[in-house]
Amino acid sequence: MDTTSFFKRPLAITDVETTGLDVRRHEIIEIGLVLVDQETFEIKDTLDIKVIPTHLETADPKSSLVAGFRPDHWTEAIPLKDAMEQYSAKTEGAVFASWNITFDWQFIEEAFRTTRVRDGIDYHRIDLPTIAWLKLRNAGLEKISLKEICKLYGIEPEPSPHRGINGAMKAYEVLKKLI
Repeated sequence: MDTTSFFKRPLAITDVETTGLDVRRHEIIEIGLVLVDQETFEIKDTLDIKVIPTHLETADPKSSLVAGFRPDHWTEAIPLKDAMEQYSAKTEGAVFASWNITFDWQFIEEAFRTTRVRDGIDYHRIDLPTIAWLKLRNAGLEKISLKEICKLYGIEPEPSPHRGINGAMKAYEVLKKLI
């Protein structure tokens, strides 16, 4: 059992791109990870993986467009099991954090389950928009979105199409400003 204090565990800021919104029908096509030291907020490691989709027949065309999925751009993609093994190795004992925690975690959790790769992530989850809400609730924002908060702090917004590593990196940059 890992006895590392919660506050000494790295943060695994994660963003996934998928073929749709339904974890039962759609699949991960990209994982972005920024592993951050909680004490210094310095980046310890990153991961940028494209995943081979196996059920494109269930893909939502709108989601594929948002993620910029084109088969000719996914030639270096790897199987989900290999991607999850790499993700697992980097996130052992880390605290999962995400800009869209419900969405991102449900896809990561399902990927761990279906690939049977060991999930060694700490059981805590950090929802980054909640931190933003606590800090900015009286800042006059129309909404708590990553794009709006990037604009507020003068951070270049995530480019389109979305990429997992770009989303994770923008979430990290915003978290540093919020902290």
